[in-house]
Amino acid sequence: MMACNFTRETTNNRAREDKRKHMKLSITNFGLSLLAGTAALVSAVSPAQAADTKPNVVFILADNVGYGDLGPYGGGELRGCPTPRTDRLAREGLRLTQFLVEPGCTPSRCALMTGQYSIRNGLSLIGIPGSPNTLSAKAYTMGQLFKDAGYATAIFGKWHLGIDPQSLPCAHGFDEFYGIPPDTSWDDAVTVALVMQTHSAGSIPEKDLIEKGPWIMQQKAGGPLEKVKPFTPEVRAEIDNDLTDRSIAFMKEQAAAGKPFFLYLPFSMGHAPNYPSKQFAGKSRIGQYGDKMMEGDYHVGQVLDALKELKVEDNTLVVFASDNGPTGVYMKDFGNLGSPDMGSAGPFRGSLGEATEGSIRTLCFIRWPGHVAPDTTSYAMFSIMDFLPTFASILGTKLPTDRPIDGVDQTDVLTGKSDMGKRESLLTFIGPDLVAARWKQWRLYFRDMALTGTGQQMLGGMYANSAPMYYPKVYNIEMDPREDLNVGAINLWPLLPVLKAIEEYEASVKKYPNPPAGNLTNFRGR
Repeated sequence: MMACNFTRETTNNRAREDKRKHMKLSITNFGLSLLAGTAALVSAVSPAQAADTKPNVVFILADNVGYGDLGPYGGGELRGCPTPRTDRLAREGLRLTQFLVEPGCTPSRCALMTGQYSIRNGLSLIGIPGSPNTLSAKAYTMGQLFKDAGYATAIFGKWHLGIDPQSLPCAHGFDEFYGIPPDTSWDDAVTVALVMQTHSAGSIPEKDLIEKGPWIMQQKAGGPLEKVKPFTPEVRAEIDNDLTDRSIAFMKEQAAAGKPFFLYLPFSMGHAPNYPSKQFAGKSRIGQYGDKMMEGDYHVGQVLDALKELKVEDNTLVVFASDNGPTGVYMKDFGNLGSPDMGSAGPFRGSLGEATEGSIRTLCFIRWPGHVAPDTTSYAMFSIMDFLPTFASILGTKLPTDRPIDGVDQTDVLTGKSDMGKRESLLTFIGPDLVAARWKQWRLYFRDMALTGTGQQMLGGMYANSAPMYYPKVYNIEMDPREDLNVGAINLWPLLPVLKAIEEYEASVKKYPNPPAGNLTNFRGR
């Protein structure tokens, strides 16, 4: 009986063991089947979803849009030109309230691309056609940073760093370029009209002037710079539609190919003459400048909508900023029906071309879902130069060590780990001169930023007087944003940390000399 029971128990144990083995084998087979199915699903995922290891980066750059122009900084609806998409972008990301740039188009764009003060590349004045100062072949740019990291790269719009072969976008890491002549700006659209109006070309027919004048141009990496069509006022009015459409097509192409992309969209929003497109002409309550604000806001929304449609918005870092503050008083008499074609610096003094706060503090929004908290604001001092090292940090890429990099890594500001960031000071150059500096909330001037000229030609901005002084003017811009009260007589102590920043800069120049700075009035020594 015991033997029978033992035999029966042994049989039962073997049966249970066989059952466990069968279940284990079934689970294993199920797991393998699940893995195989998962692999099949992964292989079926669109390339855009599979390439989410590197964030796409879209950098939209407005032109001469002031701190007070858009809704999130107190403009928008209150200024007669609603900006709903920008308002929404601010709610979806980070709004910088101390975003600092350089005093003009070329200097700021050079600082953005190189992470350096523009004077280090000889580009500390607004570039004009024929100027000997263009971007050097040795410059390391943001385009190259992303290209080296395996990104598809494109720029659609305004380069303004030179038309010489070594200065073109495709010589600095961009796969493709389409836009206005790379050595000029949006106002070049009226050059032929001005020449005709003043009879400066003698008897040359207008059609011949148009043929020789500014053209929309394009280039592919490794190819020549090609002329596309004349850059006329009519083309100027619709140019941002063209640039936005090409930007969206580029993003679609790269998303379909599963390749990360860097899109640089420096469009025309804000730069005189602000000819609006037919869709937005007359839409605002303040004339053509407001119309262009609303149009630019719409184009920003188009780009954001495209990212959502492509299902890559969660893996795309978007920046929307301006290159400098608004055009100043010299545009007050120009516009439509007495409405000036110029923006607002909000609470700050000054305009494009000056070293004043209103010239170098402007808008910046950053959205990066999952990394940048929505509906946040940062008062950190953040320079346009800081984007290059910040992007390098995000990509895990090292920057060149054979040159000074003036930008600092501000990733912690983006991710909310730091309230004030890594920057306390900023120098400002105009041409060959160090004219001003910021240290914390203190602004110091080493050259006077005052109106120059007489009568109706009392001009500021890029024509501001920069006479030398022997003691700097000092303003507390938190207490006095309009810079009405020079407190240097009793508060000259902020000069000490500023002098330290200047000494560090000068020491770097001894090690890495600057090329000749931009200069369009003194030709000695050239």
